[in-house]
Amino acid sequence: MFILIRILCSSRKVNNLIQKEYLTSFINKNKHSTFSSSRMALSPDDPSSFSRPDLVGVTHIHLKLGINFDKNILEGHVILDAERKDKTADSLILDVRNITLLDITNEKDNCKLEYSVGETVSFGSKLNIKLPNESECDDGKTRYKIKIHYETSPKATALQWLNAQQTAGKKYPYLFSQNQAIHARSMVPCQDTPSVKSTYSAEITSPIWATTLMSALHDEIETIGNETKISKFHQPVPIPSYLIAIAVGDLVTKKIGPRSSVWSEKELIEESAFEFSETDTMLRTAEDICGPYVWGIYDLLILPPSFAYGGMENPCLTFVTPTLLAGDRSLASVIAHEISHSWTGNLVTNANFEHFWLNEGFTMFIEYKIDGRMFGEKQRQFNALMGLSELKDAIKSLEETPDLTKLVVKLTGMDPDDAFSTVPYMKGHTFLYYLEELLGGPKEFEPFLKDYFETFKYKSIVTSDWKNHLYKYFSNKTQILDSVDWDSWLNKPGMPIVIPNYNKDLLNACIELADKWINWSESTAVPFAKADLTNLSPSQREQFITVLFESNTTLSIKKLEKMQEVYDFDSVQNSEIKFMWIRLALKSRWEPKVAEALDFVSEVGRMKYLRPIYRDLYAWPEVRQRAIDNYLRTKDQMMFVAAEMLKKDLHLN
Repeated sequence: MFILIRILCSSRKVNNLIQKEYLTSFINKNKHSTFSSSRMALSPDDPSSFSRPDLVGVTHIHLKLGINFDKNILEGHVILDAERKDKTADSLILDVRNITLLDITNEKDNCKLEYSVGETVSFGSKLNIKLPNESECDDGKTRYKIKIHYETSPKATALQWLNAQQTAGKKYPYLFSQNQAIHARSMVPCQDTPSVKSTYSAEITSPIWATTLMSALHDEIETIGNETKISKFHQPVPIPSYLIAIAVGDLVTKKIGPRSSVWSEKELIEESAFEFSETDTMLRTAEDICGPYVWGIYDLLILPPSFAYGGMENPCLTFVTPTLLAGDRSLASVIAHEISHSWTGNLVTNANFEHFWLNEGFTMFIEYKIDGRMFGEKQRQFNALMGLSELKDAIKSLEETPDLTKLVVKLTGMDPDDAFSTVPYMKGHTFLYYLEELLGGPKEFEPFLKDYFETFKYKSIVTSDWKNHLYKYFSNKTQILDSVDWDSWLNKPGMPIVIPNYNKDLLNACIELADKWINWSESTAVPFAKADLTNLSPSQREQFITVLFESNTTLSIKKLEKMQEVYDFDSVQNSEIKFMWIRLALKSRWEPKVAEALDFVSEVGRMKYLRPIYRDLYAWPEVRQRAIDNYLRTKDQMMFVAAEMLKKDLHLN
């Protein structure tokens, strides 16, 4: 992800009032059940899941759901294909969160099955279903088809419901999902752990005006009368539950490559098609590095502004923030990141979120390699240096929870969202870059990457699986690998123990201009002109402001006013530059910029921007209450995760 996402470290704990309401609903709905109450024990292989795939595992999910925009719920049923792995097992154990269960039956004969729902906690609840009596199949394995009728909650943490006024077209409502890390359980009863991969299919009933998209291949549309239609999908490649995705809205599409189309509301379609026209080049470059692309199509969906992340790598259909629409393709590298996930995360997956760096660290590593091949090796290394700046900021923000700055974290008793930050991204990237250089450079390391993806494709692994394979592949270089301080890299908090000697040519140009502004005496003539930025790329302009922001020197308001007069950062469309310009202004306590900052965080829902700006505003006592009031006014328009994290940043818990 989430570029996803870069600095996420707050809780997604469900509001106690909502928990109480839906626990009462569970009890009322399930009071007929005679099966004994489930214990609270979590999975031995995943501290974020109740499920027990080691006993009985789900192999296929079939969704048959209706979109109810009046009630803001999904309603229908799911059929779970399950296989018994332990002959003593008599139950299928799933994860649920705020789901109303209506009926559970054996799909084969429609007989009701006994079930119980455990105590509701922040992770959700444990759903225990008594298995029917079944005979073994011809291959000696025992399989089941369990049918669960249910409704989601209007407060489902996976689902974002927008009214018509929150869309670009202002005519129809909109729905989209976000299931990473453990939110699929609020959308469908499932084994909500990345250690379980299954295929899935779906039949989604929607209003006739709506286009339904999913993280799957689109099969057909069946029209039902004048009011509704059914859209059918299938995903033949096994995926974890967090990659099941749905979006429903008034959408149009445009082809942007042999395997790619862009989807959006019609108001953004031309702009989006231009912005992401390099998608096919990125995809082919990724294949050259990683091996064959197995997912068939690679489409993009440009979501409304409330989407909290840069992108989400849902197979066949990447979700994208509209904040990437800079008008000059300068922010399109986020697509290279999401494309990389097709191998790192989607094809080879972390078995639980304690090993999330196997997902995001590898993805950053591949993303920067794509950038290097498309725009030059200096750009790759400049990106790494920019990422180190973000990493330093993230580690500073996690000073009170230093264990979360380890590559491999412990999540016992913790929601995975609490551990999300840029640490697994950039600390992971730095580790892999270090290893690549240590083992002989890209010519030696890139063949290993292809072998790694081929060996573990369709599987979920932990760090020791990757490390053992690294030793096996480089069996002629074990002495070099033995010199690596594995414990410090993987298990010690803080910055990486080795910072590679990245090329600083592109960074030095940013530093030189920043130093010139810092050292300029305001009593002397202005030595700056708009031409200062002519030879700087958009990412360098962003980094120029970042250098000023990270400096121990606080620029005077007079200098900032002169900078605006010369460079006109206020009119820049690039959201990364705008974001850092706002932060620099807030650092200098430039009071007129507070209104601009509040407008910005009211218009975009991307966590990368919201959290730092709100934290900056909170740290300024004179404007703190304005920030809190603005949050309270706009929080209902945000995704659940954004509202919950900002509540913590503003100390409103």
